[in-house]
Amino acid sequence: MFPLQRGRRLRQNESIRSLVRETSLSPADFMFPMFIVEGENQAVEIPSMPGIFRRSIDLTVKEVQELFDLGIRAVNIYVKVSDDLKDNTGKEAWNSDGLMQRAIRAIKTAVPEMIVMPDVALDPYSMYGHDGIIKNGDIENDSTVDALVKMAVSHAEAGADFVAPSDMMDGRILRMREGLDKAGFINVGIMSYSAKYASAFYGPFRDALDSAPKETGEVVPKDKKTYQMDYANRIEAIKEAVWDAEEGADMVMVKPGTAYLDIVREVKDNVNIPVAVYHVSGEYAMIKAAAEKGWLDHDKIMMEQLMCIKRAGASLISTYFAKEAAILLNEK
Repeated sequence: MFPLQRGRRLRQNESIRSLVRETSLSPADFMFPMFIVEGENQAVEIPSMPGIFRRSIDLTVKEVQELFDLGIRAVNIYVKVSDDLKDNTGKEAWNSDGLMQRAIRAIKTAVPEMIVMPDVALDPYSMYGHDGIIKNGDIENDSTVDALVKMAVSHAEAGADFVAPSDMMDGRILRMREGLDKAGFINVGIMSYSAKYASAFYGPFRDALDSAPKETGEVVPKDKKTYQMDYANRIEAIKEAVWDAEEGADMVMVKPGTAYLDIVREVKDNVNIPVAVYHVSGEYAMIKAAAEKGWLDHDKIMMEQLMCIKRAGASLISTYFAKEAAILLNEK
């Protein structure tokens, strides 16, 4: 008989489709990246990221409470520091009274159940806009790792639940785990940016933090390709994720998102810890721009991309759409 199996039987109406749907989304799947600046009552929209703001700590705390009420349970925080605090050592990054440390304390005081994952990288603090310390015209791996450990411990002291190293230095997860444990923070987790590609999708983010490599006239790397991954590579991503898991990472991350779903699935199949995916600023900006032109349906494309990231294997999605998506999901 032709045909015995008919796939369309399971697609006849929304009730049947929802009954057999393989992947689902909830607000608890999302982490919201947040940009923090000095001052009070400050909220400045980022031109290349409509709807996303640099906020002062007081308004950040208010936003975090709104996110928590929507069911979002994690925030990934970044700070924009003034130029006079930037140098080649990154020492402001572990200042116990620095902007990041004060922001962590404020969020955890106001919304203690929100999981706070501060970014661990030196580029917001670097006079060169790089994720590490420059020596002899290159990023010096091991001294950078020492600085990152100090930074991570200072975040833990401020109350961070996880630290989120995004620098892509070799060996930093092992040293960070050792440093946190030695300081008594055995329960502070590490979400490692394990497969972070040297991607052009990061442009709006670098606008937000002024963290792009700087033209200084000195001999320094012109881009981040000596430490971030070549987007032509697949096996390398698996290797990096496995290494980080072995060194003590509690979660690994793939960044960017939708153009790298093959990598998400490969990593998911090769590690036995949660896999996070960063749906990055360029992906966000493209949807916003196309929707503004009327070329795409904003909400449908937003939810489709997020669902596809989850389907590929993400346990957690860091996305600038977190709040908008949570509102839609809560309306269902």
